[in-house]
Amino acid sequence: MASRHPDNPRSAPTIRDVADAAKVSRATVSRAFGQPNLLSRETVALVRATAERLGYVPNPTARALSTGRAGNIALVVPDITNPFFAAMMRGGQARARDQGYATFIGDSDEAPELEDMLLGKLAGQVEGFILASSRLPSGRILEHARRRPFVLINRDLHNIPRLLVDTGPSYAQAVEHLASLGHRTVAYVAGPTRSWSNRQRYNATVRTARRLGVEVVRIATSRPSFEAGQASTDELVRAGVTAALAFDDVMAQGIMAGLAGRGISVPGDFSIVGCDGILAPTFYPPLTSVEAHCAEAGEQAVDLLVEAMQGNASAGRRIVLATELVIRTTTAVPPPRRHNKRRHTHANINMEQS
Repeated sequence: MASRHPDNPRSAPTIRDVADAAKVSRATVSRAFGQPNLLSRETVALVRATAERLGYVPNPTARALSTGRAGNIALVVPDITNPFFAAMMRGGQARARDQGYATFIGDSDEAPELEDMLLGKLAGQVEGFILASSRLPSGRILEHARRRPFVLINRDLHNIPRLLVDTGPSYAQAVEHLASLGHRTVAYVAGPTRSWSNRQRYNATVRTARRLGVEVVRIATSRPSFEAGQASTDELVRAGVTAALAFDDVMAQGIMAGLAGRGISVPGDFSIVGCDGILAPTFYPPLTSVEAHCAEAGEQAVDLLVEAMQGNASAGRRIVLATELVIRTTTAVPPPRRHNKRRHTHANINMEQS
C-alpha cells in the first residue's frame, strides 16, 4: 500500500510518512517520541525535525501502547469480591484519581497463573503496578518488577517497595481476649497457604496460645470465602473447640451461618473472631474483628507507587500499618460442661513460604 502524501490536505501525515522521509524504520520514529533514550541524539534530532517539517503529530494512544506512559496504573488483587480488596481498591482508586492517574483493576481469582497473565497483558498499558496479596512465587514477581515500577501490599520482598498490614499483633490480642474469657481450645480457620497475611495471623495465634496454655486446631480451607467458612463448621464441631479465629470476616460470616444451621448459637455456645472490620459491625450479632484499615492501605500504596514511578522511592521502602482488635458481641465465656472430643497437636509455626 502506498503511503499517503504529506502534502495532501485531505490526509494527515502518518508515522510511515516520517519514516520514509527520514529513511528510518517506523519503530525508530516511535522511539524518537516515546523512548528517545534508546536512540542516538542525531537520530532523535533527525526524526523530530522531519516530523516537524511534515506536520506530523504523534498519536498519544499509539505512543501509550509502546511506552506505557498513558497516565494509567494497575491494581491486581486475588478476589475482587472480597470486602478487604474492594475497600482497598476504592481507597487506591480515589487517591490515584487525585494524582491524575486512571486505575486498571485485575482480579486473579486466587490463581497464580492468571495473576501472571494479567501482569504480562497490562504491562504495555500502564506505568506501574500495585500487586496485592500476590500468590506468585517470589522470583516471578521480581521478573515482572524489572519491567515496570512495582509496589506490593501484604507481601514482604526486600527488593520491592511494599506496604504491610500487620494483623499479627491483633491476632495475638484476640487469643489473649479468648483466653481471658476462659477458652482453652480454639481453632484457626486458615486462609490461602501462599498468603503472607495468613502466615502472620497463624504464627501469632500459635505463639500466643502456647504462652497461655491454649490449644490451637488449624482448619484448612479451599479459599477465603463464605462457603469455605460454612463448610468448616463440621470440623469445628468434631474438634470440640469453643472458639474460632477466622482468616477474615467473610469466612467468619460463613462459620456463623453454618453454626446457626446446626442450632449452635453465637456467642452463647461458640465465640468467633474475624478480620478486616468492614462488614463486621453489620453482622448479627456484630462480629469481634481486627480492624485492618483497608482503604488506607490502598491510598498509601498509590502514594508509594507514584514515588517509585518518579524515581523517588527506595527499593527497600517498607511501610507497616498497625491494626487493632475491636471487641463486639460474638465473643463470650464458653458454655459450661463443654469438653474437647478430640485432641490436636500444634502445627509447625513456620508455614511453607511462597
